[in-house]
Amino acid sequence: MIVSPAFSGKRYAVLGLARSGLTSVETLLESGADVVAWDAREEARAACDGRATLADPLAMDLTGFAGVVVSPGVPLNRHPIGPHAASFGVPVIGDIELFALARPSLPAHRVVGITGTNGKSTTTALVHHLIKAAGIPTRMGGNIGLPVLGQDPLPAGGVYVLELSSYQIDLTYSLQADVAALINLSPDHLDRYDGFDAYAASKARLFALQRAEQHAVFGRGDPHTLRIAGEVSGSRPGDLVQIVDPNAIAGQAAWPSLQGPHNLQNAAIAIAIVSALGIGEDVWRKGLETFVGLPHRMERVAEAGGVLFINDSKATNPASTAPALGAFPRIHWILGGLPKGDDLDECAPYFEHVVQAYTIGEAGPRFAEILDPIMPVQRSEMLCDAVRHAMDAAKPGEVIMLSPACASFDQFRNFEARGDSFRQIVEALIADRDAPCPTGDGA
Repeated sequence: MIVSPAFSGKRYAVLGLARSGLTSVETLLESGADVVAWDAREEARAACDGRATLADPLAMDLTGFAGVVVSPGVPLNRHPIGPHAASFGVPVIGDIELFALARPSLPAHRVVGITGTNGKSTTTALVHHLIKAAGIPTRMGGNIGLPVLGQDPLPAGGVYVLELSSYQIDLTYSLQADVAALINLSPDHLDRYDGFDAYAASKARLFALQRAEQHAVFGRGDPHTLRIAGEVSGSRPGDLVQIVDPNAIAGQAAWPSLQGPHNLQNAAIAIAIVSALGIGEDVWRKGLETFVGLPHRMERVAEAGGVLFINDSKATNPASTAPALGAFPRIHWILGGLPKGDDLDECAPYFEHVVQAYTIGEAGPRFAEILDPIMPVQRSEMLCDAVRHAMDAAKPGEVIMLSPACASFDQFRNFEARGDSFRQIVEALIADRDAPCPTGDGA
């Protein structure tokens, strides 16, 4: 666990006691802070009973508090904690800001911060993998894996690799990432922002927090990212700002977990990041070959009869599904769920790669209506039926891919449950094509 004298003797309130909130409480208490903790759930509060003061900060006079630590899931545009804390001049912060405040007391280290609409987790995990391959001590945290505060501090020379959502950046004021990266931008989470420009501005703050001598890396796949790259370029030396060119990177065929145009850009950004850290090509090329992708992100779950099965359940919008369709020439595409929009326009450039589509969930009828004039469509409704139909139709050399372009909440509790169900269905039907569907969410 990371502790710091920066918090000793100060008062903090922590609102929300899920994983990051509870870890923040532990760090603050072990650092000698006075902590008020609160969660609407009684069982969550019980974890702090007897160690922290249990009280709702919304009902408190916060005069003298150093900060109110909230979960990234708290909608700052609607929740009353923001105005309440501001009335006492108290900042509302997150666990990443606590980490930033603790940094001066940690052994000398560097920080990589990675954000974007799509590809953050894969790029973060890849950078972490490449740093490990170079023999450099490293930790991965933020919006992926374990909360960074809950991990042991790195020895001198180590690198913390942080995936940062816009919500986390909104709660951060002191993080000066030695290397910051923006992969891409497309409309998402707009319920939390006053339009797309405000969402983009949230991402751009990661670079505003940097010092002028620190590195910035950008993708080139959309005009919004390029605009921010141009703004950052105007404020620091050009050799510190890099807009990657994925087409200049050869060898993707040797990286089994990094197929598709989106993963080529993720790899190019990771290469630029680790190069800025001083890691050479001889190391990162070997690391790209040995990287094993994250679950539910272009995950190879099986191969049977010459047919490859891909779980891309994390693709919860058309923008993230589109490059997955670009990764293979002949795809049996399973899509649908709770739609985030009314079209599949961003996927259209890759429709020629689709042999047949299999629609499921609430979006199924609308997506079938869109795709019927363009390609064969099987209206399957349930995931298990879609997999069975696809297996009946697929030929050797083709791919059966779950890349839903939708949220999961109509049939599954989250995208992980959807991807796990897909894997279980595939395994069961490979073993016995006539097997009943596994029980579980949406099977």
